[in-house]
Amino acid sequence: MADLIVNHMSTRSAQFQDFLAHGERSAFAGMFLTFDRVFPDGATERDLLRLYRPRPGLPLTDVTFADRTRRIMRTTFTSAQVDLDVGHPATIAYLQSVLDRFAAAGVRSARLDAVGYAVKTPGNDLLRHARDVPVRPRSALLGSRAGHRGAGRDPLALRTAVRDGRHVDRVYDFALSPLVLHGLFTGDAGPLRRWLEIRPTNAVTVLDTHDGIGVHDVGRDVTDPQRAGLLEEEQIDALVERIFDNTKGASRTTTGTAASNVDLYQVNSTYYDAVARDDRAYLLARLLQFFTPGIPQVYYVGLLAGENDMKLLASSGVGRDINRHRYPPAEVEATLERPVVQDLLALIRFRNAHPAFAGAWRCSSEGRSELSMR
Repeated sequence: MADLIVNHMSTRSAQFQDFLAHGERSAFAGMFLTFDRVFPDGATERDLLRLYRPRPGLPLTDVTFADRTRRIMRTTFTSAQVDLDVGHPATIAYLQSVLDRFAAAGVRSARLDAVGYAVKTPGNDLLRHARDVPVRPRSALLGSRAGHRGAGRDPLALRTAVRDGRHVDRVYDFALSPLVLHGLFTGDAGPLRRWLEIRPTNAVTVLDTHDGIGVHDVGRDVTDPQRAGLLEEEQIDALVERIFDNTKGASRTTTGTAASNVDLYQVNSTYYDAVARDDRAYLLARLLQFFTPGIPQVYYVGLLAGENDMKLLASSGVGRDINRHRYPPAEVEATLERPVVQDLLALIRFRNAHPAFAGAWRCSSEGRSELSMR
């Protein structure tokens, strides 16, 4: 599997550099979203403030061309990543060239990175058209939809969109992670149970990633406050504060606008530290992940029950690095002998090999604090 980044391209790419050098005369000019292409009729203050972005500030960056003219580009993530017009022939040709290279290299499936941000027209969704893209040979489509169109934002719509792989083969279940933590911290199984009742089953289940622990997928829709989330705002605040306490304040120094952090909606901590290095709580979290329908994905730091890397954080000053420990071989060998890691490996083997997981699944609960999976 390999990432296909459909939303943006680097400002250092040959295509964008050609655009900067030749402006509208560039063969690649139509690939990149300028302000006037996104807003052909202009934009009001209200229009701009309604734009959702997983970063502080507006998704706009002004650039200077070779002839000294300046233009405003749409940049959803960072000023070094310019958004693409996914409907332009030059963009389609570029994306197809990447898919062709994937196929030639033996890549069997493509993960569509940040695909929820790729279309800027209200009501449209690139996933509806993704299967019409000529892929040779056909790649499976694994959608990464974190953001305001993510699982917690509109779970019923998401379930309809991806159920049985009608638009993608699998979708990431990012909501599971904070819901599991909420259950462990409070004894309240209700929000997790409600999500299990409506979530898509053709999912990749996730507790931790290189980007930390996401919380925005379970919150209220920032573009439509009338659409409730899977957790109330007070519950999310309590969840984040509990992680801060469990990490003895370490994650507080790396989250939000702290430590050159680029994402306001994820808590930077290892999952093991988020549960206060409690082996039983950590293994219970993994059991909940593994028993939930889908394909479990375990981040390498999580696989080794890794702790927050304060030295790496101090040297880089980048918040996400607290969860990106670099293991030398000797440390890997020693870590693999820890009882919690041995138990986790045993759980993984059990999940992969036991025939029950090829059968039917159902979930029930009795009262607020009990959750039963069969």
